[in-house]
Amino acid sequence: MALIFCIPLFGRSQNIGVGGDLMYNFQTESAGGGLRVNIFPNRRLSFVPEFSYYPGFDLVNEYYLGLALEYKFYRISNFNFYAIGHGGYDDWVNWADSPLKGAQQNNWDLEGGIGVTTNKCLRPFMEYRYNVRFRETHLRIGLLYIIGCNGGGGSSGRRSIDDCPQF
Repeated sequence: MALIFCIPLFGRSQNIGVGGDLMYNFQTESAGGGLRVNIFPNRRLSFVPEFSYYPGFDLVNEYYLGLALEYKFYRISNFNFYAIGHGGYDDWVNWADSPLKGAQQNNWDLEGGIGVTTNKCLRPFMEYRYNVRFRETHLRIGLLYIIGCNGGGGSSGRRSIDDCPQF
């Protein structure tokens, strides 16, 4: 619902991407998946609403719902490197099974990390994040598709965020 209100705020130079990822948490040895929408108000910044889920076949069963900010700080050839910060809500479904003192079902989440992606229509990405609340790291590998982009893995036929003047 919040996306509907955010979209008109950024004007013509905006691009929107949708995608998904696979995740692996190194501390809990758990695997999961996620969905995201990237909203690009300019060349360097992205707002990224995310939903993630770790199913119950591992140690942890939880849902995450939050918002990340990506800041592209370095570009080399067709690759963008970015810093990411994420805050959100964590519903830890099987919290009662945890030996951790103070475990509870409803939690906040705060993560920081680094990622790399391409600047094509189909953008594979990889992110390494650290969760400051639970002191865990996880790796995300995924694919983002830029809506309205023509050319599959190549460049768009329309004006892209990478063609816009730098802010």
